[in-house]
Amino acid sequence: MDRENLELRSTISADGALRLHLEPAVLPEPGPGQLLVRVEAAPINPSDLGLMFGPADMKSLAQDGQALTARIPDGAMPAMQARIGQSLPVGNEGAGTVIEAGPDQKHLLGRRVAMLGGAMYARLRLIEAKDCLVLPEGASAEEGAALFVNPLTALGFVETMRAEGHKAIVHAPAASNLGQMLVRICKADGIGLVNIVRSPEQVAMLRELGATHVVDSSTDSFLDDLTEAIAATGATLSFDAIGGGEMTSTILNAMEAVAARSMTGYDRYGSSVLKQGYIYGSLDTGPSVLRRGFGFSWRVGGWLLFHALQRLDPATVERMRQRVLAEMTTTFASHYIARITLEQALQPETVAAYMRKSTGAKYLLTP
Repeated sequence: MDRENLELRSTISADGALRLHLEPAVLPEPGPGQLLVRVEAAPINPSDLGLMFGPADMKSLAQDGQALTARIPDGAMPAMQARIGQSLPVGNEGAGTVIEAGPDQKHLLGRRVAMLGGAMYARLRLIEAKDCLVLPEGASAEEGAALFVNPLTALGFVETMRAEGHKAIVHAPAASNLGQMLVRICKADGIGLVNIVRSPEQVAMLRELGATHVVDSSTDSFLDDLTEAIAATGATLSFDAIGGGEMTSTILNAMEAVAARSMTGYDRYGSSVLKQGYIYGSLDTGPSVLRRGFGFSWRVGGWLLFHALQRLDPATVERMRQRVLAEMTTTFASHYIARITLEQALQPETVAAYMRKSTGAKYLLTP
């Protein structure tokens, strides 16, 4: 069996040079519990872009033969010390066909699987069978390519809400593939959800999916609309993929305005209602700004899927995985605007397109 592989890798050198390149490798024969999978589809998620380019100045992006190079600003280098000189494989998730299997996994030969575990931007992936979902017969690699990061994140939001005692969620920006999944989940499960979008077209799209509360941040009435939607749902928990700017602050202040309506008198410390804001992405890499009008009962933190899965009970995680598999073509279906090869992923004009991180404009790698 030919196990010669080609992997997309990212390297940062001590002088602040980032290099994104294709690297050949020969994979070993799969051992017990392992599968060798021919990768057929892998989505480009914002979290993947973070590893591919890190804090590089994208204006410095240049082609160097078959590779791409960019400069890391001096101020960002201290945070990169742990990865200097390491050739890191890229791609959190993907799907493909099992072409070799360990002695205890022969029954999976020829089956198509969805995978989570990094190094998916490659022609082949040697992976533990436990990190895979076996897709139904006839399912395509494209249908299975994105069954982990976005679906489990959306379900993870709901599990976090339940574990922390909240009853409704505010999500921004909500028109993404993930946001659409969350709309479907909350509609099916009877959970209050406030969706923040950035255009009238996105409002219409989410309403067609069945969303009840959709507010447009581009309108003059945004703050009033947001406050009333929070009042209607009782949301005290938010998830913000933007990261930079004031979105989390705006949401917390609107939550406090709603909580203040139930106060019987003035308290200079604000309401006692706990308001929790989570930042789970960095679509805006600028500073996160908090304008403190939300009293003293609040928390802001980071939310990461892989950390959340470690905190959850294994039975809960397995239930989430099985729901994703059962609803892969409905609730958890992803949509792509372009399909590109490994080589095309290193073309500057293609990089510029998928680095825009435009809402609903997901790219799919087809190695």
